Amino acid sequence: MHALMNESSLHERFAASTQTDSTATDARVLRIATYNIHGAIGSDRVYAPRRIADVIAELDADIVALQEVPLGGHDAPDVLPILRDATDMLAISGPTLDTPERRYGNAVLTRLPVRAARTLNLSFGKREARGALDVDIASAGGMLRIVATHLGLSARERRTQIASLIAAFDTPALPVILLGDINEWFVWGHALRALVTHFKAAPAPRTFPSIWPVLSLDRIWMHPVERLVDIRAHRSALARRASDHLPLVAHIQV
Repeated sequence: MHALMNESSLHERFAASTQTDSTATDARVLRIATYNIHGAIGSDRVYAPRRIADVIAELDADIVALQEVPLGGHDAPDVLPILRDATDMLAISGPTLDTPERRYGNAVLTRLPVRAARTLNLSFGKREARGALDVDIASAGGMLRIVATHLGLSARERRTQIASLIAAFDTPALPVILLGDINEWFVWGHALRALVTHFKAAPAPRTFPSIWPVLSLDRIWMHPVERLVDIRAHRSALARRASDHLPLVAHIQV
């Protein structure tokens, strides 16, 4: 297994890159985030989608992957238009539950042009419906493949889902960013070992629960790993209230 790259070393690489050519940094580095918004219900149990939009504005990210997004249905809220309009970003939905009564699942917000979008069904038996939203996005440095997901709660379920994900996006010609709520709390759990083997290790700041984070449930990986510069949890006072997860933000070189 590849050695774990600690946060401080990646932070030093990012600082060095900005000091070397500060005028070009914005053109060369993208901010990518993942955020489980918990249905827009905060740690204070208040439903407040505008508060989620304010946290996303704090992130100032070029691409944001979202999980647990209410997407409408009969007498059900649709949070995505609120987030789209408040952030002035493109919005792509990837429902994992899609019935007339309720649509719910993943989404991606982006400032960059979208070239294609696909959904991958990761549902396992009779457990809660799961999936991934697979989006091709054009950046200044070329195409990026963003795979936003939310894995299941059982270890057996996650093993199957990880195998399906790796088989689906194993395209070395195109840079791939896998991000989302992996739901793996064991450091040496099978899901993490499989992903580390495929992507190599990356920093994993604690994001759950947002009030006092102790678990690294939310993750960002990139292939090739050399383009991954920095990963940090966004720990603002607003983020601690808006959801039960903190957002995770990465800088990548394009």
